Amino acid sequence: MKEEQTSKKFQSGNVILIAASHMLHDIYSSFLAPLRPLLIEKFGVSLALASIWDLIMRIPWFLNPLIGIIAEKTAARYFVIVAPAITAIAMSLLGIAPSFTIICVLLFTMGISSAVFHVPSPTMVKRLSGKQTGRGMSYYMFGGELARTAGPLIITASVSYWGLAGTWKLIPFGLTASFILFFKLKNIKISNEIKNKKSEKGEILLALKKYLPFFSVLIGFTIFRAVMKSSLTAFLPTFFYSERGETLWFANSALAVFQLAGAAGTILSGSISDRIGRVNTLLIISIISPFIMLLFIQSQNWLSLVFLIILGFFVFAPGPVLIALVQDRSKEFPVFMNSIYMTVNFVSAALAVFFAGAMGDWLGLEKTYFIASILALGAIPFVLWLKKK
Repeated sequence: MKEEQTSKKFQSGNVILIAASHMLHDIYSSFLAPLRPLLIEKFGVSLALASIWDLIMRIPWFLNPLIGIIAEKTAARYFVIVAPAITAIAMSLLGIAPSFTIICVLLFTMGISSAVFHVPSPTMVKRLSGKQTGRGMSYYMFGGELARTAGPLIITASVSYWGLAGTWKLIPFGLTASFILFFKLKNIKISNEIKNKKSEKGEILLALKKYLPFFSVLIGFTIFRAVMKSSLTAFLPTFFYSERGETLWFANSALAVFQLAGAAGTILSGSISDRIGRVNTLLIISIISPFIMLLFIQSQNWLSLVFLIILGFFVFAPGPVLIALVQDRSKEFPVFMNSIYMTVNFVSAALAVFFAGAMGDWLGLEKTYFIASILALGAIPFVLWLKKK
């Protein structure tokens, strides 16, 4: 009885610890976007070809359901511990990669590491958040968005100080992080139920069938917003650097500001959804964000940064709300169900980046961003359908 009561409390210390591990991992995984303009120049590739890197990076996410099944039966906290070291090695070597192919190999390796990290970690947060799932997911997502704020600044400073070929010097920080996480996380279990559960294949398939309508709605919502979010995170430095003639520092600082605003959105949206409801929160976000995107496109110089900050808040805000929705509904196999959502999320993001890259080559990034804002309006009917059901 005592253990049950404890599990209903919000364990802020442990939740912050998982969020910190999320931040450490995603600092390194965010290096591609700020390095992309330099890698495009180095290898002489187009935007469409450079966007293939994002597809390759996310191919391992097709293995998410398998990773989820394995995580249901194992001590998945060790996935969370080891992943930052692997990701740090792969991403820090991008600067010295001698060819387009080696870049692809490094990003594929990072994709495996990222999938292994992101599948079990939200369920760890769920178990440590008690009845405040939205708040816990906000902490978790805040760590990730804060990382994507710091990541561009860290890699830009590294390139400025050591040159593109010196980015490998960031590897020791990632190794140290995993070493520290081992001592901090080794005793945190995902759940007592999962420890001895026999996840029969038939039971998992039945659970997946049960939640198929729910995931169908999430797929629709995610796809229509994916081009807006992914084109901004992947090509924002390229947009400012190549199309608007800004400096590399300005371009990557704009990405950092965008991600920092996103961090604010994630830390608030989950707690707000605990109060006004997940679906109501998603509806407000879905209506406002496309119009802010249009204002950003029409603005110039520092005014564009103002709208970019507001846009970042709303673009990233759905993250913790969607994960909380999945965790609220998937009682039988929480890690496996989270793996399905993560697969949908990351695969749609990869396809969206490729689409945005191809459109950017054809029409330019500014017109691509305009198209993305119009497409984002298509998410609204799916939210209304979810509200109705």
